[in-house]
Amino acid sequence: QVQLVESGGGLVQAGGSLRLPCVASLRTFSSYTMGWFRQAPGKEREFVAAITGSGGRTVYSDSWKGRFTISRDNAKNTVYLQMTSLKPEDTAVYFCAAPRIGRYSTNLNDYDYWGQGTQVTVSS
Repeated sequence: QVQLVESGGGLVQAGGSLRLPCVASLRTFSSYTMGWFRQAPGKEREFVAAITGSGGRTVYSDSWKGRFTISRDNAKNTVYLQMTSLKPEDTAVYFCAAPRIGRYSTNLNDYDYWGQGTQVTVSS
């Protein structure tokens, strides 16, 4: 059974930073694109960033480009989301996810495996 486990969320002041790790139990982790999504209160889940299996290619939603960085450590089966210059509107539950093997997508409907999410709250 595939498990994705996010951590690192919490309460942070505006302007601060957080790094969210996500550990995946995928057997061939380096073969999977990994993505980060977020869901703010009362809103739909939306794409934040994705990274290819090798880590050689990344893509970001324009909303967070320049402030958020996705990376991965295939030796640790872990993908990270580094968030900087946080704003109150960044408050949301952040999810990591993986699409089926070999697929590269920014569409949440293409993602088959999801973590339980980690809450990030940014105070003003």
